[in-house]
Amino acid sequence: MTPNRLRLWTALVIAFVLFLLLRFGVTMYTDWLWFKGLDFESVYVTSLVARVVVFFVAAIPFVVIFLGNLVLARWFSTRGELFLGQNRVLDLAIFGWLILVTALFLGLAVGLAASPRWLDFLRFYNQVPFDVRDPIFDRDVGFYVFSLPVYQFIQGWLLTTLLMTLIGVIIVYFFSQLHNLREGELVVLPHVRLHVSALGAALFVVIAWGHRLASFGLLYSPRGVAFGASYTDVHAELPALQAMLWLALIIAATLLANVVLRRLWLPLIGVGVWMAVGLIIIGIVPGFMQRYIVEPNELAREAPYIEHNIQFTRQAYDLDDADERVFGQVEPLSVEALAENRTTLQNVRLWDYRPLAQTYRQIQGIRLYYGFTDLDIDRYWIDGDYRQVILAARELDQSQLQSVTWVNQHLQFTHGYGVVMNPVDEVTPEGLPELWIKDLPPTSSVPLTIDRPEIYYGELTDNYIFVNTGIEEFDYPRGEENVYTIYEGSGGLPLNSYLKRLAFALRLADANVLLSQYIDGSSRLMFNRSISDRVREVAPFLRYDSDPYLVIADNGKLYWIQDAYTVSDRYPYAEPVNGGINYIRNAVKVVIDTYNGSMTFYIADPTDPLVQTYDAIFPGLFTPQEEIPERLREHLRYPEEMFSIQANMYQTYHMRDVNVFYNKEDQWDLPREVFSGQDQPVEPYYVIIRLPGEEQEEFMLIQPFTPATKDNLIAWMAGRSDGENYGQLVVYRFPKQELIFGPLQIEARIDQDPEISSQLSLWSQRGSEVIRGNLLVIPMDQSLLYVEPLYLQAESGEIPELKRVVLSSGERVVMAETLAEALAKLFGVEEIDVAAAKEEKPAAGPVVTDEVSSELAQQVYDLARQADEHYIAAQEALRAGDWATYGTELDAMEQILKQLVEIAGPAVE
Repeated sequence: MTPNRLRLWTALVIAFVLFLLLRFGVTMYTDWLWFKGLDFESVYVTSLVARVVVFFVAAIPFVVIFLGNLVLARWFSTRGELFLGQNRVLDLAIFGWLILVTALFLGLAVGLAASPRWLDFLRFYNQVPFDVRDPIFDRDVGFYVFSLPVYQFIQGWLLTTLLMTLIGVIIVYFFSQLHNLREGELVVLPHVRLHVSALGAALFVVIAWGHRLASFGLLYSPRGVAFGASYTDVHAELPALQAMLWLALIIAATLLANVVLRRLWLPLIGVGVWMAVGLIIIGIVPGFMQRYIVEPNELAREAPYIEHNIQFTRQAYDLDDADERVFGQVEPLSVEALAENRTTLQNVRLWDYRPLAQTYRQIQGIRLYYGFTDLDIDRYWIDGDYRQVILAARELDQSQLQSVTWVNQHLQFTHGYGVVMNPVDEVTPEGLPELWIKDLPPTSSVPLTIDRPEIYYGELTDNYIFVNTGIEEFDYPRGEENVYTIYEGSGGLPLNSYLKRLAFALRLADANVLLSQYIDGSSRLMFNRSISDRVREVAPFLRYDSDPYLVIADNGKLYWIQDAYTVSDRYPYAEPVNGGINYIRNAVKVVIDTYNGSMTFYIADPTDPLVQTYDAIFPGLFTPQEEIPERLREHLRYPEEMFSIQANMYQTYHMRDVNVFYNKEDQWDLPREVFSGQDQPVEPYYVIIRLPGEEQEEFMLIQPFTPATKDNLIAWMAGRSDGENYGQLVVYRFPKQELIFGPLQIEARIDQDPEISSQLSLWSQRGSEVIRGNLLVIPMDQSLLYVEPLYLQAESGEIPELKRVVLSSGERVVMAETLAEALAKLFGVEEIDVAAAKEEKPAAGPVVTDEVSSELAQQVYDLARQADEHYIAAQEALRAGDWATYGTELDAMEQILKQLVEIAGPAVE
């Protein structure tokens, strides 16, 4: 290589290194500023130091072992008496440089591969025991969650290091034999035999350790009828792995002995036996045992292992503490029961979040650039009443800006504004939600005030912005004009030095950070504003619920509450769910200020060993649950994602008897419902109810269950959210000997009802879309109330309107324009005031009472149905222009109405 070319390559290498240093240096510096601005710099420093330490701990020993052995092999080869003067290739300086560069390159690759495992090592050194021991090896679960991943990594690192070193040494010795190979000879000198045998022995010791670690992995075996080590795993696979372990150690000893014995065939035979035995006792014997020993007697063989699976799965998903109760005989719903459940009636959710989201966008979007990402369900005390509400943040969607400029996107249109809130049960005469909080600026008809309606941090805030600049920010529209504002908070990072501006210009790849005259020393930069990205940037080791929800606190500020979970895929014997996890706890609640972006990670489950371990790793990150402000504590709710996972597992793991579990005799399923014409599983839903036998209504999340392949109800689960009961699971089982209608059966009864079906058909014929909302099953004492709202959306319209409420108590199905009217119709009373149900009186008008026989009632119903059928037929004939049929149908309807008057008249009088 010429000197000029050498200088060129040197310059290129230096430039590349400087580029990498600049790139990573800028990222590290700006990340540190961001964490420091949140008072989480210790979290950043801990993770960064751990990454660097793991990188060097993995890379340096690899380079030392690999480079040391190759240099030793080269030294042996170049000084061997038989080959002196003949190893010109090995004597070349370029060969030495090639060995060095290879070692450094491989060390870099190994270090980079190891660095992402930094958290495994921190968990290992700070682990907290679970105080639960596995039934096979009698080790604490913490060993599997914290220690085993580190041991497996170290074993893999050693295996990789020794294998690559052995290959490199053999290559060096191969070059030392080039002269002899040309002569057709192969001479293995003692130092070569010693070197290769020692490396081979070390390699097989590591392989033996791998067999030992693989034994622990049997606790995650999917082979048997239940997840975890099965009969075959314990009686065939485990002995096979132990045999392989001893064979590997024997081979290692043979390789060392071969230094003296000088019998190459001894280790070769040992390796062959090891491979053959592995093929037979691991590849063939377990399958043979499973087919001919286990399967003919599966229940008897697998019973203890099924029991282990049931026990550990219930522990892993926190199902062991579920309070299982008997619902008792279901009683007919009565007016007295309604009176005793006034708060529940006042909070029957008539607004399904899906059509309501469309309504919000149409009547409260105000401008194209405002959007409602998600609707949240919560509860508030309003004038002494416990009320369930739906609310949504009005966020700024920059993708909808009509004029897209750098100033608009980053300096002026910076934040959303306000919220929209409505009670779940109130409807205007036009079929729209009764909004408690609405418009811009927000106006409230209830005692809830919002002093800081600006939303700088939310679900749609995915762009970086600058505040306190030389240009005012757009606040909200007011008529033909706009209102502007200047940020007054402490959110974001101050750009009070040229170095910071330069660093963020490079980080954001935006030269305007330096060039814009609007940005000065008092300006602040806000980035990572999406709450989803924000929490994951700080604590990526937690799993986050997909539905953060907004809270209006009594201090007039808005907060996001983000549920976070500690999860693992290492809990022995626990059945995994989608995503591979088999352990979960709602251990953390993250509170995010919508104005300042500050985050507080509150520990919600201090008994969880994982969150205790993370708290030890990051001592400045978590805040004890006792410090959650009361204004936020009263809005904590049972998280829907964890509840859904628990409900899915409970469908099978409510069965604790091994025989019942094995045969799936009592398998449950999620009920089905019809939404917007589509059959789908019933989602968990929030309600305010009073549990049977208790005195106080509570906000909770419930999920009904049906038997597998059937539609009737078998049980329901509730996740409690209020006060001291927060986080408790309650399961009520219905009597098996009693038929309790499920949602799909009620849907069928709705479709079969003449009044309802004719009204639905009439709406559809007029070109309107009928949207059937969630069918809710609401427990009331020992009774059930089924509620389904019906929405109507014009063919050319975009605002679904609530037009009818369908109710059922099991036997009867009724439909009316309002909940109160539907309740009155259901019970045959004149009026029911939902807000004051305790004052209900029986009706005095012409309704079906005890004075009217059930036989007469049936006659009246049959005649009314026939009249309705003739009316529908007459209308169809009218539209078709068939006047003869139209007249005939009207005559038939007239005769039936006369019969109806003759039968019902005397009873009324």
